[in-house]
Amino acid sequence: MRYLLIIVFVFITGLTCRAQTQSEQLEGTVSYLTSQNVYVKFKSTVDISIGDTLFTKQGDSLIPVLKVKDLSTISCVCIPISARSLVVSDRVFHIKSKVQIIPPIPIEPEDNIAIIQDSIRPIQDTLKIEPAKKVRRTQDIYGFASVAAFSDFSNTPAGNSLKMKYTLSFNMANIGHSKLSAESYLTFVHRGNNWNDIQANIFNGLKIYNLSFSYQFNNHFELWLGRKINPKISNMGAVDGIQFEMKLKPFTIGILGGSRPNYPDYGFNFNLLQFGAYVSHEHATKNGYLQTTLAFVQQMNSGLVDRRFAYLQHANSIVRNLTFFGSVEVDFFNKKFNPEDSTINKDNSPKLSNLYLSLRYRLLKKASFTFSYSARKNVIYYETYKTFLEELLDTETLQGYRLQVNYRPVKKLSIGVSGAYRFQKKDPRPTKNLYTYITYSQIPAIKISPTISFIILETGYLSGRIYSAGISRDFFSGKFYTGLAYRYIDYRFNNSGFALVQNLAELSLTWRIIKKLSFSVYYEGTFEKINQYNRTYGRLNFRF
Repeated sequence: MRYLLIIVFVFITGLTCRAQTQSEQLEGTVSYLTSQNVYVKFKSTVDISIGDTLFTKQGDSLIPVLKVKDLSTISCVCIPISARSLVVSDRVFHIKSKVQIIPPIPIEPEDNIAIIQDSIRPIQDTLKIEPAKKVRRTQDIYGFASVAAFSDFSNTPAGNSLKMKYTLSFNMANIGHSKLSAESYLTFVHRGNNWNDIQANIFNGLKIYNLSFSYQFNNHFELWLGRKINPKISNMGAVDGIQFEMKLKPFTIGILGGSRPNYPDYGFNFNLLQFGAYVSHEHATKNGYLQTTLAFVQQMNSGLVDRRFAYLQHANSIVRNLTFFGSVEVDFFNKKFNPEDSTINKDNSPKLSNLYLSLRYRLLKKASFTFSYSARKNVIYYETYKTFLEELLDTETLQGYRLQVNYRPVKKLSIGVSGAYRFQKKDPRPTKNLYTYITYSQIPAIKISPTISFIILETGYLSGRIYSAGISRDFFSGKFYTGLAYRYIDYRFNNSGFALVQNLAELSLTWRIIKKLSFSVYYEGTFEKINQYNRTYGRLNFRF
């Protein structure tokens, strides 16, 4: 019996050695992760050395992801060498560069029992797993504040005007190294003669486009509170309230609830309640990314349904040099006007309200092509717009095409052509425009950048041509930037036959006073046969 066991053991050992000669891949699994290291467990690490590379599989391809830093009998501690993320139980592979057949070791009869006992004893892992280090969040605060003045003056009875605009925008990530963050974009605009309106309603001057706080519980859960536009469903606009997001890669699930901004002054109106949910899928490949979002939202007005719609957004760049973006809005709450008895009937069937498709192709580094198509109707809030609902319901779909080509024949020369075609069935004729430009970046010796452009415009009520030429230049290593341009505008109105010719001059100057403080001034003068219009703009901007 003892000799029979010896024969079986030698036979199994021989099969194992033969199997190793036929396989060049050793499979392991991720067993533990820290902020810096990845631990991988194998059946044995006898064929692995410090400095070896470990791979993951993508189809039939092997992608390098880890480098062996230390090892034990059955485990390796590795450092990532790729942006590809790994999770526990992911499979990784070690590729043997040379496969050697190790013959079975001769066994002496008196040692066979000890050898057989050692062969069935479980292998103990001698590699100690380091405790996960607590990651300290980095506080990052940046933004800008600016003061701007706009003035208009002319020789017409319209008179002169002055408008002041103050802007504050900031992003505060991980305040005090915590999980709390904040962001904002605020403006305040006033004129000399509208202080009474602002005192009656502060939102006649103050516009809050973004003011929100977020709390990131961990890598999977995040909460927003305040006014915020969600980038995954940006077409629905801002949400005044609460938004919660759960990330379970590759999916993200979110819910929202609150109100939408007041339509006359962009203030707060808690009668305009809205709520919804969305799911998003994101996936990165070696060529690019792929992202899709599907959302369902219902918006109210004083407890009544104002709008109910679904929103689908998709973007990807998985084909090399090709980028696609598309969005679709479908309304599920509609009202139909009956002209026979002037009644409005509800209709809950799906109705396409907005479609946008964009395709961009980059041909090497010198040329790119962009094509887009849009088909949209007026977004109707049935309770908000009920006083003139009949007019909105009768609006036809507005469709449009746009093609843009950019080409760089040499390093500093750029040529571009853009054309658009937009129409509705009721239009007397479609709207068409063609824009082309040529620009050169910094002519040697004089360092001036010239640009010339030409625009052809045709609409239902006018035809126009715009000719433009301009130059720009930096001085003192970018501390001063100047620009000078001239435009000739020729409009012909179709119904009256009236012609409007304008000569327009532009002058701009930007002074970078210090690294984060700059001052800009702009002048535009429009000269007609009789009238003259002047506009000036000055802005002091501080970044922090």
